[in-house]
Amino acid sequence: MMSSGIGVFRAGVALLVMCGFSKSAEDALPELSPEQYFSTLQPGKASLAYFCQVGSPSNSVFLEELKEAVRPLQDHGISVSKVNCVQEEASRYCGKEEGLMKAYLFRGSILLREFPTDTLFDVDAIVAHVLFALLFNEVKYVTILEDLHNIENSLKGKANMIFSYVEAIGTPEHRAVMEAAFVYGTSYQFALTTEVALLEDIGSEDIGRAHLYFCHCELALDLTERCRRTLMEQPLTTLNIHIFVKTMKAPLLMEVAEDPQQVSTIHLQLGLPLVFIISQQATYEADRRTAEWVAWRLLGKAGVLLLSRDSMDMNIPQHANVAFRRAEKEVPVEFLSLNDADLIVSHVKNNMHIEEIQEDEDGDEEGPDLAIQDDEVAETVYRDRKRRLPLELTVELTQETFNSTVMTSDSIVFFYATWHAVSMAFLQSYIDVAIKLKGTSTILLTRINCADWSDVCTKQNVTAFPAVKLYKEGESPVSYAGMLGTKDLLKFIQINRISCPVNIASIQEAEKYLHGELYKDLFSFTSVSVLGLFSPAMISAKEHFREAGKQLRGSVVTGVYSEDDVWILSNKYGAPLPAMLLARPREGRIESVPLASTSMQDMAQILANAPLEAFKEYSSGEGNLEGIFWLSAPTSSAAFGESAFRRPSVCISFISVYNGTKPEIVA
Repeated sequence: MMSSGIGVFRAGVALLVMCGFSKSAEDALPELSPEQYFSTLQPGKASLAYFCQVGSPSNSVFLEELKEAVRPLQDHGISVSKVNCVQEEASRYCGKEEGLMKAYLFRGSILLREFPTDTLFDVDAIVAHVLFALLFNEVKYVTILEDLHNIENSLKGKANMIFSYVEAIGTPEHRAVMEAAFVYGTSYQFALTTEVALLEDIGSEDIGRAHLYFCHCELALDLTERCRRTLMEQPLTTLNIHIFVKTMKAPLLMEVAEDPQQVSTIHLQLGLPLVFIISQQATYEADRRTAEWVAWRLLGKAGVLLLSRDSMDMNIPQHANVAFRRAEKEVPVEFLSLNDADLIVSHVKNNMHIEEIQEDEDGDEEGPDLAIQDDEVAETVYRDRKRRLPLELTVELTQETFNSTVMTSDSIVFFYATWHAVSMAFLQSYIDVAIKLKGTSTILLTRINCADWSDVCTKQNVTAFPAVKLYKEGESPVSYAGMLGTKDLLKFIQINRISCPVNIASIQEAEKYLHGELYKDLFSFTSVSVLGLFSPAMISAKEHFREAGKQLRGSVVTGVYSEDDVWILSNKYGAPLPAMLLARPREGRIESVPLASTSMQDMAQILANAPLEAFKEYSSGEGNLEGIFWLSAPTSSAAFGESAFRRPSVCISFISVYNGTKPEIVA
């Protein structure tokens, strides 16, 4: 049983009607007899039922709310029914009069929980209570600080936690947390409290509203080190929590080497701005410390990136040390001179506030007042329904048609769930891709709703939504790992039209490949192609390259040349075998990267970084590291292994936790 300290809203209901078998055409709440209801229960499936005696008083307000809860609960795989009992009915749920003011939650034929109907006072309360009961192991209820610390200690160095405070069980905020736990419960430990004292104990001053914290316990490797907590400042809605969690999964700080206007990150997709700390080699370490400090302060509010002034041809104003890019595509990058890190944080927060005000002022005046809707996921679904998607451009798969389809044709499969807000949002991008490829693609675009066909999705190792996989005959499925947008998904599909890697047959074909003449239509999606050069005897190195290419399938074009005359290309481009040639046809550049003693994992890292722009050459006096690097400052060879010319993985990487001391910005 839950602690008696849990706050629960209760609502008295005075309006009564007579319970009968009548059912309007619009009524989405199934009405069954007890025999019919118990025959529908399936092992492992959850079901909520309200038993009502025919001819006895029944509370109409609760029934109306129960009808409203049918759809959201069904979207979570939970059926809902009203069970009509007659006097001679033997079921114990139909017996006592006081039992008729309860709803019952079953998993299969096993009773999990009884709910007094006055605790299920509206649709939010119904959904929240049901999910809380089903997610008993995923969401720990805590009442004191010691309980919270015990959970944190068990997670240190292993996993992260999402801790939330709600004023009472059954509120809209409680529902939002439960729906988030339903989606992310396998990735994070959830903890919940309704105790104001616990909120005060962790240092919160604003106790008049619901709170949600992301606890970074995975970074705490020492039991004496506390888990760092990031507070979500937006209201607790399902959509806001999803956006917040997505930003927590993104790298704390990224290093980039391209025009800020062209950078694409998860933050922009989620409607959040980007902050670029402009760096140069002479002040790299100080600039990085500043960027880390700012990144922690803006975590969940904006993306923070380190941009090297030395690595780009673009004209960055000499006075600027910060660039600010709003989420809107049309707004140009703003270059600023801010000599204090607090000013950077303030600038971002102030401009985010302005964007919110403008959004409210310029909002759509037609349709229902979305501001009064309780659930922002409902708003998203409502907006999507205002424009009909041409779903017929994709093939809908079922348990019966899945294998026969993917085994007989090259297929892209979009795995989604109708209850998952991001899946439904990404469905728009998927259909946009189908529109662009209509009548031209040799790859079949399909989709499967995992809410209906969960067994199929489980067998395909789909554990998170949305997911996209490519199926080709005789090959293992390839998972799409790019951004959730039309452009990147289209690139993935188009590049996968060709083999990976492409087998090049002659020197002439290799030259056409390197100069962008062999696959001209693909160079609108990628700026670089990679050619592996191997002598016929280099079987092991060639296989490592092929495996590395398969890992990056859909993100970079790769080819292999391994004929007897490969030495001609080796001599021409100064590439001792085995080697990679990185061709950038638009710029007329071809770079060589030796691959002697390079592992498959390192080859994959070089391929992953190939689309990034190269920084200027930097010669190091340490060891044999000398050549083209993708860093804005010297880095020791120990971090990347001993092979020369390897591209380090810090082009876009997680940055280690900074100690929190506020740095000064170096001019």
